[in-house]
Amino acid sequence: MGHPMRKLKRFLLVLLILIAAFAVYVEIVNRNSKNMTYRQKVLKAVYPALMWITKLTGKNSKQMAHEKVKPPVSFYELSAQANNGDTVSFEKFRGKKILVVNTASNCGYTNQYADLQQLAEAYPEKLLVIGFPANDFKEQEKGSDDEIASFCKINYGVSFPLMKKSVVIAQSGQHPVYQWLTDSTKNGWNSKPPSWNFSKYLVNEEGILTHYFDPAVSPMSKDIKDAIQQ
Repeated sequence: MGHPMRKLKRFLLVLLILIAAFAVYVEIVNRNSKNMTYRQKVLKAVYPALMWITKLTGKNSKQMAHEKVKPPVSFYELSAQANNGDTVSFEKFRGKKILVVNTASNCGYTNQYADLQQLAEAYPEKLLVIGFPANDFKEQEKGSDDEIASFCKINYGVSFPLMKKSVVIAQSGQHPVYQWLTDSTKNGWNSKPPSWNFSKYLVNEEGILTHYFDPAVSPMSKDIKDAIQQ
């Protein structure tokens, strides 16, 4: 009887040590984080493992590309309301590639905010990243527009444009930009909706949708960089 009890105690001791070590790791990773919930801190800490697992399994890693085709509805006819309430006409972005990303603050991929900022800084003349915060997937973005902007700026240094929190999936109130991105009768070929937070759509300098990337495709991946440089 004593032998199984010793095994159980040893197991519990090892488990407690592992939990404590993980807690220390979470705090080290988040030493510069501010106003984050513990869930957000944990998600940030495990992000590298999540990306490794998704790469290994191929989950959320779909990519799509299409030959240039003039869309039936011009991308430059679209507009969106920025986080601060200003109306943003996409016509003024003609001549730049645009990476449109639906974002969230409580997602396993939230750390991609940092990668998206790094990508935007790597191609300042060629690319514009635009974030569309959305609460469509497991309610992982419950914050207000002000809270979202503050969270992104403080913790990830985000300076690329964030739009007002929007509906990005096909349901009542879906944002017109996402209606265009996910309707082949408007963009010319694609009907693929975002599979989760941090799905990415690339529109070229002529307003043509050219690529779709699933959430597990890192913004700093070779595939996305190659698509930008085309």
